Amino acid sequence: MEIPVNLAWLEAVMLAGVRMVSFLVIAPPFSYNAFPVRIKVMLGIGLAIAVSPATVPGYVPLDTAGYVGALTMELLTGALLGFLVMVVFSAIQSAGNLIDLFGGFQLAQAFDPQSMVNGAQFSRLFQMTALALLFVSDGYQLILGGLTNSFSALPLGGVIDLAESAETLMAGVTGMFLSAVQIAGPLLVVLFLADIGMGLLTRVAPALNAFALGFPLKILLTLIFSAVVFLALPRIVASLADQASRMLMGAV
Repeated sequence: MEIPVNLAWLEAVMLAGVRMVSFLVIAPPFSYNAFPVRIKVMLGIGLAIAVSPATVPGYVPLDTAGYVGALTMELLTGALLGFLVMVVFSAIQSAGNLIDLFGGFQLAQAFDPQSMVNGAQFSRLFQMTALALLFVSDGYQLILGGLTNSFSALPLGGVIDLAESAETLMAGVTGMFLSAVQIAGPLLVVLFLADIGMGLLTRVAPALNAFALGFPLKILLTLIFSAVVFLALPRIVASLADQASRMLMGAV
């Protein structure tokens, strides 16, 4: 009894699976360590089989050396695309870091081994909220859609344009810093004005020791006005998911 095996289809699925798995290991929300590695591998292989009708017809079987080189390129491509998505969503974590820094929470920072985030309360809160919103709002589908569309821009075995990827990465890092300031900006202005008020009060009445009162006051203002930033997170996450999907296509 002979079982026919389509080697071209199997090779194409393996190449697509390598790109998918390397992407899922790095890109949020799939990079969260609460998801076991075997689940990420199974999901990557399943997605590779799902996109096989679009990837297999144009695939040309390679020899051993060429296939190993293609596997390496697919690994690098998936890792690069995942890193671009991680950079985009780092804006939310950076905004939380800014709030922790200006609000007086930075001394209570700790390392979260699940999300691999080192920060204080608002950094971890914003990170976990963004991950939850990606699943609730189906934003992860936009990211996966951008990943599957990357096979149209860069077929299996193709060589990624490093110049274009570097330009996209630089634009992503610049946008990440700008987005972090825009997200946390209103609260940072309030805290800055509170510092100015404490300084003026110290000049008028030095005996009050206004700066000693400023620490609990800034914490109170942070807790009150951070609710405004927190309520805007769903819209921010949706915008970042759309931006990440477009960057995936622009990097290849």
